[in-house]
Amino acid sequence: MLGATVFRTGEVDPAGRFDCWRDLMSKTLCPLDMNSEHAAQFQAEARLLELGPVSVYPTIVEPMSWRRTPRLIQQSDPECYYLTFPITGSLGITQAGREAVHGPREMYVVDTSQPFQCVTSVALHAVGLEVPRKLVSLRKERADVLLTRRLPGDDGYGILLAQLLEQLANDTGLYGPADGPRLGSIIVDLLSSLLAHTLDRETSLPMETRQRTLVLRIRAFIEDNLDDPELTPRCVADAHHISLSYLHRLFQREEETLAAWIRRRRLERVRCDLTDPALSGIPIYSLATRWGFPGGADFSRIFRRTYGVTPREFRQRY
Repeated sequence: MLGATVFRTGEVDPAGRFDCWRDLMSKTLCPLDMNSEHAAQFQAEARLLELGPVSVYPTIVEPMSWRRTPRLIQQSDPECYYLTFPITGSLGITQAGREAVHGPREMYVVDTSQPFQCVTSVALHAVGLEVPRKLVSLRKERADVLLTRRLPGDDGYGILLAQLLEQLANDTGLYGPADGPRLGSIIVDLLSSLLAHTLDRETSLPMETRQRTLVLRIRAFIEDNLDDPELTPRCVADAHHISLSYLHRLFQREEETLAAWIRRRRLERVRCDLTDPALSGIPIYSLATRWGFPGGADFSRIFRRTYGVTPREFRQRY
């Protein structure tokens, strides 16, 4: 049978469970900053399967968050891709300027060399996979395009990888110690093939379809980040690994420029807040700042130019 290292928080004194879990994960995976609102009664369980240079981590954990900061990356970096395959539960992930939420059987990959943050608001049962980046037969700049994105676990190479990970999570009795490196090699090939296939499938689409899909992805990114005052066309271009000039060309066919669309969506969010009775006690400048407008006076001028009345006059109507 394959050897496995098992850790259960139930075997640790309650007062030190979360700290023990945080230390274990940081030493086993990579340095991570972890937090949980359930730290006082924290429950988690993990098994570590070492398959040559590849590691598999079947894990059950209560709601928590974890992040990898630039300081922690400088402290130690295994230079790995870390894939998470949720079996039950869901979690949010942020890396490389992109945000996503993944549910059961929706795999995603992060890079330990770049800052990231994960959060789960419900109990999570998942299988983690850590693969040295140098073993993945795909150039880093190509793989970076797929960070945080949904990798389906229900078809093609995805289902093959998911089935193997789930089998290892449930039962390793079919394999002996000598099978570890062989399984690790198979997993590396499946992950490399899944990433390459996903990229090839996208590039095989007609150029117009790919551009339209990219525009939709950019719009979704902007909607999720309207509250960030640093959200600019340059920020959007960097987050999607494209040049600023190409970004502007993508929006030439749209009805308005990208900057104008960002401004309009922010205005619409503030206008909606101004009609909300629950927010009537919040100053208008605070609502404007909430949606990325840097100054109250500038916001008022833009609002009046757009809607024909001042924000105060508009609010008084409701």
